[in-house]
Amino acid sequence: MVKEKYFHWLLWPSILLVFATLILVCTKIQFIFQPFFTFISVIFLPLIISGFLYYMLSPILKLMLKIRVGRFHFNHAFAALILVLALILIIVGSVLALIPPIVKEVTTLVSHMPQTVNGLQSALNDIVDHSPLKNIDMSTYYQQFEHQLAKYSTAMLKVLSTRIGDILNAVTNITVVTITVPVMLFYMLKDGHKLAPAIQKWLSPHHAQEVQQLLSKMNNTLSSYIAGQVIECLFVGVFTTIGYFIIGQPMALVLGIVAGLCNIIPYIGPYIGITPSLFVALTMAPKKIIPVIIVVLIVQQIDGNVIYPNIIGKTLQIHPLTIIMLLLAAGHIAGIAGMILCIPAYAIVKTICEYIFDIYRIEHPVEEKSE
Repeated sequence: MVKEKYFHWLLWPSILLVFATLILVCTKIQFIFQPFFTFISVIFLPLIISGFLYYMLSPILKLMLKIRVGRFHFNHAFAALILVLALILIIVGSVLALIPPIVKEVTTLVSHMPQTVNGLQSALNDIVDHSPLKNIDMSTYYQQFEHQLAKYSTAMLKVLSTRIGDILNAVTNITVVTITVPVMLFYMLKDGHKLAPAIQKWLSPHHAQEVQQLLSKMNNTLSSYIAGQVIECLFVGVFTTIGYFIIGQPMALVLGIVAGLCNIIPYIGPYIGITPSLFVALTMAPKKIIPVIIVVLIVQQIDGNVIYPNIIGKTLQIHPLTIIMLLLAAGHIAGIAGMILCIPAYAIVKTICEYIFDIYRIEHPVEEKSE
């Protein structure tokens, strides 16, 4: 009995010690794993984008495969090719249609910057003249501010000139991603239905049905979440843009797109999306600040009370406090990318754990005690 007690007390410290030793050893020999990490970093972004598009287009693919006109019907390869080509045409058309107004709005913002600076300086002078600071000579502070601004601008230009190699590398990476994503997406749509049978071949036949059910649940969870996020972002982007146009907000189209894209981050996204709008309103039309806040509040109230609960909330069933904790941790570890990916990753892990627990509960039922 005493030996069992000592064994119990020594077991977990020993496991923790072994685990800490493994972590320490891995940090000392991380150069061995560097090629593996490089490989993962290269394929990570195209794989994530392709997977997102795959789950977004998967329902359309299923509908196309059901179409039959006489002897004609779509097979996976032909349907996948049509979807990829249609997606490319939609993206290229959207970019070509949006670039002229976006360039025009950004040019307008840049052209208003000197006028905005002069307006802010005049506003500060008025505040100083009607405050206890009126006896202070502010010209010295203005000169210091202009000197620091010029200094930072020069330093930024120097950094940009010395980072030409990094800029070219980023352009090259974007080009590679642009080329590889359609190819990866095509093969995902074409052969995605073969994944579950391939996994089942590597496992015991006794667990084939359980594996099929688990993969189906994971697939439905991801598909529902991604489809819901697309609908939610489109709703926020479209109606925010319409609201900005109604109130006459400058750069309404660009700011509406930014709001829709930022909304992919739960809870925190709307605050990130409204920041550029407030900055533009402050610099170009200060009277629009209150209307901008009202528009964002109305859109977010509709989204938070109607769109999100009915489209995403019923699928994930994750408590808001859990989401906030996940966002804080993932944002600290991996930045914006971590905040975007942590919720679907948690949803997959949650689905797996719930399924394993259900299987365990079925195979090990709790016997009710007889009175």
